[in-house]
Amino acid sequence: MQTKPKSRRTGVSEPAWVVVDAEGKTLGRLCTSIAVILQGKHKPGYVPYMNSGDYVIVTNAEKIRVTGKKLEQKTYYRHSGYPGGLTEQKLSRVLEKTPTRVIKGAVKGMLPKNIPGRRMLSRLKVYAGETHPHEAQVNAGLKAAATAAAKTPEQGIEEA
Repeated sequence: MQTKPKSRRTGVSEPAWVVVDAEGKTLGRLCTSIAVILQGKHKPGYVPYMNSGDYVIVTNAEKIRVTGKKLEQKTYYRHSGYPGGLTEQKLSRVLEKTPTRVIKGAVKGMLPKNIPGRRMLSRLKVYAGETHPHEAQVNAGLKAAATAAAKTPEQGIEEA
């Protein structure tokens, strides 16, 4: 007789919004920390079969740092689906043209290759510059945390 696994949905909190500045940070080290946040492994209620991670906003993707000779030696491949449609680009060219693709591809390789992994990747928002259109979500999370911290038990009880 098989037993049904216990549901941990009650302990899962709402996803938060984390803003990460990529300026001057090493590509691989930054992407591993992003993958941990997307999977929810930083939370005490982590379960591998559930998408319990947070949203991650990465800014300044164009100012990412790589070590060694990766700018000249690392090659990205794409195929159009047609015969002879394989194109190669060096990392330096990809960083010039679409710097967000570098970070998104590195994080994608670190996430699970299944449906929850694709949902985790959809929570990653990468922007080349400093600005991003998610200020409302980030500020809403900060407001909720501030009101929860400011509220004391005495304020919640009304005196008769």
